Amino acid sequence: MSWRPQYRSSKFRNVYGKAASREHCFDGIPITKNVQDNHFCAVNARFLAIVTESAGGGSFLVIPLEQTGRIEPNYPKVCGHQGNVLDIKWNPFIENIIASCSEDTSVRIWEIPEGGLKRNMTEAVLELYGHSRRVGLVEWHPTTNNILFSAGYDYKVLIWNLDIGEPVKMIDCHTDVILCMSFNSDGSLLATSCKDKKLRVVEPRSGRVLQEASCKNHRVNRVVFLGSTKRLLTTGVSRWNTRQIALWDQEDLSMPLIEEEIDGLSGLLFPFYDADTHMLYLAGKGDGNIRYYEIGSEKPYLSYLMEFRSPAPQKGLGVMPKHGLDVSACEVFRFYKLITLKGLIEPISMIVPRRSETYQEDIYPMTPGTEPALTPDEWLSGMNRGKAGIWDRATSPCSGCLLRIPAPYPAVPSDPILMSLKEGYKRTSKIVFKAPVREKKSVVVNGIDLLENVPPRTENELLRMFFRQQDEIRRLKDELSQKDIRIRQLQLELKNLRNSPKNT
Repeated sequence: MSWRPQYRSSKFRNVYGKAASREHCFDGIPITKNVQDNHFCAVNARFLAIVTESAGGGSFLVIPLEQTGRIEPNYPKVCGHQGNVLDIKWNPFIENIIASCSEDTSVRIWEIPEGGLKRNMTEAVLELYGHSRRVGLVEWHPTTNNILFSAGYDYKVLIWNLDIGEPVKMIDCHTDVILCMSFNSDGSLLATSCKDKKLRVVEPRSGRVLQEASCKNHRVNRVVFLGSTKRLLTTGVSRWNTRQIALWDQEDLSMPLIEEEIDGLSGLLFPFYDADTHMLYLAGKGDGNIRYYEIGSEKPYLSYLMEFRSPAPQKGLGVMPKHGLDVSACEVFRFYKLITLKGLIEPISMIVPRRSETYQEDIYPMTPGTEPALTPDEWLSGMNRGKAGIWDRATSPCSGCLLRIPAPYPAVPSDPILMSLKEGYKRTSKIVFKAPVREKKSVVVNGIDLLENVPPRTENELLRMFFRQQDEIRRLKDELSQKDIRIRQLQLELKNLRNSPKNT
């Protein structure tokens, strides 16, 4: 690129980052020291979840967003995993449902009570076993409710239908550990980066690889779909070990459209894309800077805007969904920065400076809302449905009202239901998660359940049996200790009765 500054007309040219004051941060959190290249943080409009350091299993905190300040060391945790928690993601349609994956080969679905946790949560509403090795990534489908993707160290991606609690598809095209997964806007395509130095675009329902790139000069670490522009952006390392980004056409991965070197630091670059403003954010793991660019449809495609600088290094970043932003402050993006050295979670708001205090319609277009466009059965059957509804302001009888306009069916590939952020968006979701009821079959002979005691045939079954037996031993020990206490109480009562004056 030319050394001369390039000036262009853009409403986002003066976007700046504003870190929250100390009283609006979350302090005293034992953030995990795991070296996995994940964010270890997930946030929605109600809760903040952070993976924490723990002994004897994995755990994470779930904190209501209004509960800022110092968090007590004995604050309740979600601690049902037997191994370290590697990734957590909130359900985009049900705000109190969160998925987690762990080194214990399981994926678990948790239901957080209203107001947050009052005591430690150890029982998940749904436990999913299908991977033979630890599970490193989980992703919710962007337009379909109760469809969850998980990627394990067995080089497989499983698609779970949570309505039945079983894996319904398996993508088995990778030859090494999967580093990153990203969906396009309607969820019909899945892009993956892999440790085998290949970038793939996959049709998830069939598992067919549509495009594949062997990245020799640009070793891909992270990939993100750039909304509906039919382009991909990857971050990685060049042949000279400098951090680099590359822009790709999703229909032709033979050669990147552009490659640009960022700097010579060694930390991983996390990409975040805002499809509403067409802004790309690049945050480096281990440094405190966040660069942001504007994506264009013509060359040079990437236009550098500005950089947020901070001396505190970040381990990971959580991103607030659009309906949780403060539109009165012209906030277009919000990060939750994990600072391990201080045990601190620091919100960082990206703000467009405007003098007017009215709603800025040009920076808040219609955005994906909290209602799914398809059911799991519809999506799995290959159905492509247009927008199930659009929340429209123009035809609304009042400025704060929202009208739902049904779209024709069938139409373009399925998009999320859109909404407006005017007057804020406090609409509560009516969707409730219902865990499937599984019938337990048994064949009892001489008091022994033969189906329950079938010898394990695979490594996965052996691990499941091992962890189940550990849970059973722990439960029996708790029962035994409680009965010992009860025995001592009864013995003391009996002794008091014998020594009472009436018996003498």
